[in-house]
Amino acid sequence: MDVVAGADRFPQPGETILGTSLGFYPGGKGANQALAAARSGAQTLLIGRTGKDAFGAQLREFLSGNGMDLRHVQAGEGHTGVGLIVLAQSDNSIVMVPGANSLLTPDDLSAVAIESSDIVVAQLEIPLATVDTLFRRARARQAMTIFNAAPAIAVSRDLLALADVLVVNEIELELLAGRKIVLGTNLGDVFESLAQVRTHPEQIVCATLGARGFAALSGKDRIAMEGRKVPVADTTGAGDCFVGALAARLSQGAPVAGALGFANAAASLCVQRMGAGPSMPARDEVERVL
Repeated sequence: MDVVAGADRFPQPGETILGTSLGFYPGGKGANQALAAARSGAQTLLIGRTGKDAFGAQLREFLSGNGMDLRHVQAGEGHTGVGLIVLAQSDNSIVMVPGANSLLTPDDLSAVAIESSDIVVAQLEIPLATVDTLFRRARARQAMTIFNAAPAIAVSRDLLALADVLVVNEIELELLAGRKIVLGTNLGDVFESLAQVRTHPEQIVCATLGARGFAALSGKDRIAMEGRKVPVADTTGAGDCFVGALAARLSQGAPVAGALGFANAAASLCVQRMGAGPSMPARDEVERVL
């Protein structure tokens, strides 16, 4: 659950400021991405955990109302994951407290059936060992894997290599590449870092760059697209929207460049609305702006 405090500016360390608004919005990276995929027309199953608390009940009700399969979302120990978000000047600062997410273990995956036609998506709000196990099982069944290496933490090259598609933002790319990126009109630094992070030539690697759009390497192709210029209400969940929409379009047989362009447009719709989960657009909305 995202607890969002609006303010005119971000507080300095040790400073207390008055907020302008307070909102509670369904969130969480896995849930956001699953919701974006479902609203983009993909049959979607979510694996995860919530606590046996009010936030958990609200999240399950919201997600089930959006047509996704929740048979592998358990309610158990720990509190439901919470994102504490300050929203100021159309940007955000987030502290994520995993709670029950951190208790999702490889054993929780034993009952999950994976088929070769599936696309398996994972993030880093769950334990690394669980992500590793999930991707190894997916690879064994020849399913496509999409890894959103977020939030930004150190990840082994072995785990990165299990991803057919790797999606990161600028901060996460800098951490994985071990070098600062200079952003400007030239995306040379971004493409160099993507090439450095890529673990094998067939791997698709993509950096989301906020209002600047995205840059990606797919085979020998460099693909880049600017973000659509839109009025911004809340950037929370935009990266998740990109990942979920990308997964959906790839599952529907779209070419890589077309799927990335769809995801870019979807994210531009997401940022025009408040809240993460509720702001995920439907497929027909994205197709209209394209």
